[in-house]
Amino acid sequence: MIRRRPGRVRRALIRLLAGATVGALAGLAVAQAAPSATAAPAGSAVTVAGRGEFKDMRFTVDRTSHLTSQAIKVSWTGGTPTTFAGTSFNTDFVQIMQCWGDDDHSVPGNPGPPRTQCQYGASPTTDRGNWPGNQLDDTRQVFYSADPTNYGEDNRYGAAQPPGVPGEVPFKSVTGETVTTNTQNNRFFNHNTTNEVDFARTGANGHGEEYFEVQTANEAPHLGCGAPVSQNGVTKPRSCWLVIVPQGRLDLDGKPYADHSQVNAGSPVSSTNWQNRIAIPLRFNQVGSNCPLGSDERPTTGSELVADAVTSWQAALCPSGKVYGYTELGEPDTRSRLGTDKTFGLGFTTRALGADDGTSAPSGTTTYAPVALSGAVIGFTIERRPKAGAPEDIRKQAGTKVESIRLTPRLVAKLLTESYRNSTWGSVLGGKAAHGYGWAKNNPAGLASDPEFIALNPEFAYLSVAETPATDTDLMTALGHSDSARAVWQWILADKEARQFLSGVSDDWGMRVDPYYSTNADLNPSGLAFEPAHVDEYPKSDPWCTVPPGTDAPKDARQCMTDFHPYVDDMHAGALHTRRADTLWKSTWDPLSNPPAYRSPGPQTVGSRFVITVTDAASAERYGLQTARLRNTAGTFVAPTATALTEAAKSASGKDVAEITPANAKAKGAYPLAQLVYAAVRPGSLKADARADYAALLRYAAGAGQVSGADPGRLPDGYAPLSRTLRDRALRAADALLHYKGPHSTGGDSGSGGTGGADTSGGTGDGSGGATSGGTSGDGGTGADGGASATPSAQASYDGGKAVETTAAGNTPADPANPLRYAVPVGAALGAFAGLGAPFAGGTRLRLPLRVPLPGGRTVTVVPAFTLPERLRRRLP
Repeated sequence: MIRRRPGRVRRALIRLLAGATVGALAGLAVAQAAPSATAAPAGSAVTVAGRGEFKDMRFTVDRTSHLTSQAIKVSWTGGTPTTFAGTSFNTDFVQIMQCWGDDDHSVPGNPGPPRTQCQYGASPTTDRGNWPGNQLDDTRQVFYSADPTNYGEDNRYGAAQPPGVPGEVPFKSVTGETVTTNTQNNRFFNHNTTNEVDFARTGANGHGEEYFEVQTANEAPHLGCGAPVSQNGVTKPRSCWLVIVPQGRLDLDGKPYADHSQVNAGSPVSSTNWQNRIAIPLRFNQVGSNCPLGSDERPTTGSELVADAVTSWQAALCPSGKVYGYTELGEPDTRSRLGTDKTFGLGFTTRALGADDGTSAPSGTTTYAPVALSGAVIGFTIERRPKAGAPEDIRKQAGTKVESIRLTPRLVAKLLTESYRNSTWGSVLGGKAAHGYGWAKNNPAGLASDPEFIALNPEFAYLSVAETPATDTDLMTALGHSDSARAVWQWILADKEARQFLSGVSDDWGMRVDPYYSTNADLNPSGLAFEPAHVDEYPKSDPWCTVPPGTDAPKDARQCMTDFHPYVDDMHAGALHTRRADTLWKSTWDPLSNPPAYRSPGPQTVGSRFVITVTDAASAERYGLQTARLRNTAGTFVAPTATALTEAAKSASGKDVAEITPANAKAKGAYPLAQLVYAAVRPGSLKADARADYAALLRYAAGAGQVSGADPGRLPDGYAPLSRTLRDRALRAADALLHYKGPHSTGGDSGSGGTGGADTSGGTGDGSGGATSGGTSGDGGTGADGGASATPSAQASYDGGKAVETTAAGNTPADPANPLRYAVPVGAALGAFAGLGAPFAGGTRLRLPLRVPLPGGRTVTVVPAFTLPERLRRRLP
């Protein structure tokens, strides 16, 4: 029997009335603040079938809409295993390219672009000894034939050439400029910039997979993908095409190639091969700003860990009149500037001001709001190249990607300290070590041959890796100071084995640390101990310099460690170059250049790529990198999944900003390099309108900005949504900004918001750092507008450059078909309806006072704080 408590109906009526009122007003407010365009759902996977010889093949692209500069996965089934002529691809492989333009009507039933408008054919022009192409299948060269019967022959181009001399299929840019000769290294794209996939292997099981780097108009302006185009008064981002050309083993007369000993494949843009092409439309987010002209920009600066999230949020906030610039800056520098520069605005950090060695928190109020949960990762592109005599199951996987590896803190320490024998390239030759490098003589050549690594990743005992500075002897790292670098070193120091290795103790197999990184001053040639506890960068301390062996360079053309292992600008760049398998090492001496110099050989050869990097989880996801499982304090190897990031966040602690430290992330499922990112603001230095705008950003970040998804405005892959506790803390920080009443605040603050120091609680077991810190004393001065500029920044500051400009989809605010005219009445009606249902939703305490955000960062108090009579109170969980 159910007992009904006295007054239950009365309480339900009260909650019903409050819920309906709040719902209606909230619906109205949301309608007023709604952006002028709504984003379409994220693109789903597309699967298409081949034709003719390839009719049994099925090609799947995992994402085809809402694209920006990123990697998408192309996979296929039902193929015939690839064959080789020596080391060159011979038959049954796949080629992939990106193209622009309208349907050329060349393949009935499968619309696609003209072959002259495809970015393809930029293979190496020199040093092709290890390149697996025949200079036809990897270029735009074709042989003319009025009635072509062989792959690579063409019925149009090359007719003016003498017999036996190839012609070239022209390339036409979106601007109309056309290249007709020397297309292999043309002014629009070359071997170092093209995204074409010349050779993708089909495995023994008929399956294949390749990650394809999609390029927008910023990276490939000659394709123009994502650039705004207007048609019939409507402006939309330009769509493009992904084109797949399978190469087979039959001539067009249906008979097999007669000679299997030679390479038979021809150019995929020849008229014969083009008949087999499969074209899939690609739809892009608009490149460039979708912000209203003339809007003031509120600058935000700081941690790269939040870059992809802020870029996404910008796209959703711009149409509603909120313009937020973003400039990447290392967290230590961000904290320094935020504490001293009164025009700084909002900074993103993982630590509180004053947390760095030799610094102290500034006087006055600093407001902190948790906005993102992500972390540093070890990302990689590794392909299997079996050794002679490898087991059959390993040999069948030749050319496929390694999906996962396990790494310990000591293994990462070995990579970061340049301790592998071939890291100091040329220091050990023919079994003889250079002076001072006897320590390297008996060390493994690289990670792939390290017994510790093989014990954790057994298949590498059967894989062949060219262990050079361009592969497995070091990690590609970013230049500069960052909290991510600090977290990596803190993770290393939390491990006893790694600490012992750094101090000079050999590992179980006799490997020794490069003494220039020894924490034992007696072993370190510099006479000083390396102190990773105070390091927030990736130093290259070894002074080794030499002429790289085998280059035939003159004696004065020496290279040093920053040449062998170049820095990248940031973690985003590390992910991009790892996807391209390009370590940036200029390893080839060119005596014919003016002046003679080293040059880059470009990306590594397909089938034997091996590049590893320290990057962030969002960039790794963006470019489709595989990521390592790292051993945490509990001894568990954990991947950087959203669940593992969330588990790590539970261990966060600290007074004003709760930090995740690797040593304290002791749960078995906690990812050790997870980091919470906070927005930090000095409200005493800002005018009321700037504080209101930053409060609006925090509200969005804590609300819709925590919904995972690919649409603009959502939380991209590589982030874990914040817990309810953290989101509530961010909202309270937004309130603290909005209602700040310090002695130097200016402008018309409204409401009775608190003063500084409203919430200085420490961590609560879920990573919830304090919302504000400091007292109410001002910072001096009369306040600043946050450094706003009249127009939004056109370019993001982190590497990839214009690749990460604010992107947005949908109509512009001036669209005459703007659905916003229905937003107010419909929003209010839906709000009232939602209010009626609110009392029955349950599960959440109604927090008072209840404020509803309005456009411009303003709020209205809908339900003030009050105390119910004792008889109406109910104990809530």
